[in-house]
Amino acid sequence: MRILLLDKNHPLITEQLLAKNFILEEDFSSSYDEVCAKIEQYDGIIIRSRIPLDKNFLEKAKNLKFIARVGAGMENINIPVAENLGIQLINSPEGNRDSVAEHVVGMLLILMNRLFIASQEVKNGIWLREENRGDELLGKTVGLIGYGNMGKATAKRLSGFGCTVIFHDILPDLSDEFATQVSLEELKERAEVVSLHIPLTEQTYYLVDGSFISEMKNNFYFVNTARGKNVETKSLVEALKAGKVKGACLDVLEYEKSSFENLETENEDLQYLLESEKVIVTPHIAGWTVQSKEKLAQVIVDKIVAQFA
Repeated sequence: MRILLLDKNHPLITEQLLAKNFILEEDFSSSYDEVCAKIEQYDGIIIRSRIPLDKNFLEKAKNLKFIARVGAGMENINIPVAENLGIQLINSPEGNRDSVAEHVVGMLLILMNRLFIASQEVKNGIWLREENRGDELLGKTVGLIGYGNMGKATAKRLSGFGCTVIFHDILPDLSDEFATQVSLEELKERAEVVSLHIPLTEQTYYLVDGSFISEMKNNFYFVNTARGKNVETKSLVEALKAGKVKGACLDVLEYEKSSFENLETENEDLQYLLESEKVIVTPHIAGWTVQSKEKLAQVIVDKIVAQFA
């Protein structure tokens, strides 16, 4: 099988697939149109996010057997078209679930205990104790929206902090030793921390908007390591200013480019997030650790080999 690699990934992908007699070609620079012009030559593609695989692209890929994304989200692929064409879709959420879970906990600890702010103050000769009094995770009810690989890994960590973890998911009967499944209405009634672990779909676009926030009974901390467009930024900023959202931990932003490599727009809402002491922002790195880079690649290789070797 001829496989086209469109993004740089861990070298074990190339090493292990070559050892299994796959034919590989790397192309990390060609444009969308240039790749479209040659895509019919390949049986498989391995991608991250550089090029969108839309209807036009997929219809030109006349011999494509599979698309493998080194990561969890698949929104840069036209999934209905791919499925109609019989193209197998492969992703690797198992590879970075632990990284995401640790990032969620880390951001919450930094935000709720004002660790970054206090550290910067001391480094600047400011010694404030009462002003930097923290808020404990112990005893908090955390509501996770989405209970797949990322949600489950996060629940496992938070349960160790003495949190009561509840979650809402569109699939039934997912409760386990770390978290209890509830309706979205019950989650809004009980949660003091809300963390998103969902893909970006038509149903989850702007899931967290003004209505969602107003329906939360408690003032709450908010975490998003899923996708930026799951959240209506304007409503989040308004809630932060009003105190309804006590603080936000954002690894993803509505204004990211589709490649996740940078921001595509700047406005007053973004500026507020970047300047507010109530907000921690990281550059879409929750799933990016030394370990997850290797694990993501290994999961992809194992799935390709299992199905096509």
